[in-house]
Amino acid sequence: MEVIGIDLGTTYSAAAAVDGDGQPRILVNRDGERLTPSVVLFENPDGVLVGTMARRSAASRPGDCVQFVKRRMGGAAPVHVGADGREYRAEEVSALLLRRLAEDAGAALGRPVTDVVITVPAYFDDARRTATLDAGRLAGLTVHRLVNEPTAAAVDHGTGSGADGVYFVYDLGGGTFDATVLRVTDGDYEVIATDGDRDLGGIDFDNLLIGYLATRIIEQGGPDVTGDPALAAELRERCEAARLRLSTDDLAPVRLTVRGRTYAFQVTRTEFEDLSAGLLYRTELLIESVMDEAQLSWRDVDHVLLVGGCTRMPMVRELLARLTHRTPEPGVHPDEAVALGAAVIAASLTEPHPTVTVTDVTSQALGTIALDGDTGRLTNYVIIPRNSPVPCRYEETFVTVQPRQSRLHASVTEGDDADPDHVAVLHRSVLDLPPGLPDEAPIRVVMSYDADGVAHVETFDATHDRSLGTVALDRPANLDGDRFAAGRAALAHLGVR
Repeated sequence: MEVIGIDLGTTYSAAAAVDGDGQPRILVNRDGERLTPSVVLFENPDGVLVGTMARRSAASRPGDCVQFVKRRMGGAAPVHVGADGREYRAEEVSALLLRRLAEDAGAALGRPVTDVVITVPAYFDDARRTATLDAGRLAGLTVHRLVNEPTAAAVDHGTGSGADGVYFVYDLGGGTFDATVLRVTDGDYEVIATDGDRDLGGIDFDNLLIGYLATRIIEQGGPDVTGDPALAAELRERCEAARLRLSTDDLAPVRLTVRGRTYAFQVTRTEFEDLSAGLLYRTELLIESVMDEAQLSWRDVDHVLLVGGCTRMPMVRELLARLTHRTPEPGVHPDEAVALGAAVIAASLTEPHPTVTVTDVTSQALGTIALDGDTGRLTNYVIIPRNSPVPCRYEETFVTVQPRQSRLHASVTEGDDADPDHVAVLHRSVLDLPPGLPDEAPIRVVMSYDADGVAHVETFDATHDRSLGTVALDRPANLDGDRFAAGRAALAHLGVR
């Protein structure tokens, strides 16, 4: 069995495998490219186009194209409605991306690919991780593990350089941001702390530029181009190109023809950086948060890694230089490091004596809502703290609050705040208690995260030491069994090219 690594990105994806010499390498796709644009074009009811050709059609056929689907993972709303009226969820579109990546990887390796490791943002929560696993299964793949993207990047650098020590990874990609601190010792990658924002990436920098130029067009007597899907897609393409150019040049021209009139602008790097200052500051706050959580100073950090295409922006490098007083490690490929590290981790899964071990942490706290005996108020009690190593298992004992209590309101929450209104409630249910329990009967709640960062919960009657049942998290935004089966059947009839 051969397991490969897949970086399922917001704007670009990549697959990699470890070769016969033990070195990870990117697997070139059928178009001869190392990166595959994460774009799906629904050509007709029987087939989809994935990758560069689909991306080139985004401006001319915006209604048929799906981009940035990773930002919508774990959501219940459809991301596309086909010509036949069928609604496609984010998991299903991601499955088409994964199928294309696996087919191309198989062609590059000369054998079918069915077993994979998939990377996810460190700050992905339970619903988004479950959605990613579902996408892999819908694609007909066996997903052996989900790996956090910053961890994979650290593995790529650590195995290539042999450098131990404390790593800080700043990962700013097309759609998400993660800041992670790891300790690396003799092939053991132990994540100390992680923080991030799953809605902060290159898309958001582009959106600011789009809004800025759309306003200038209106000021010159033009229409609101953001209300026209085709023009909006074309302007997004121009603004992304301008952002990329401003990483190397001080000036980027942007031209857009609207109703026969051409609007031409010269965007300076200073203008763009002024527009983006708020977004960059959000990453700075998260950097401070993760360093506080890790209880480290910059003097304790040995290696700084910049990962993700947006780290090419000079203002990002200036921010890191100001904060860390260190030079980022050379030789880290912003677009490929995650896939290469995933390949190393994937290969280690089949080794009798793995040379690489990864201990990740959960980015989300898990808890339950219970009555505070002192205040009489409902309170969110954290059972698994954020940044706990995974896999992990924690438990907490509560007591019944009424004489001869026969029912229990059970809940599972995600978040640190003690106020139940400020956390996400993953599950609510009413459990029947066995008769004859004493007053203040102990009820034990056991919560765990598996290696993929997916949550599991079980409640016990501690008086009789028996289970009251495993909580099947509602996950209303994720696919249920019927929808999963329907999705698999529908995707099986779609050709991917």
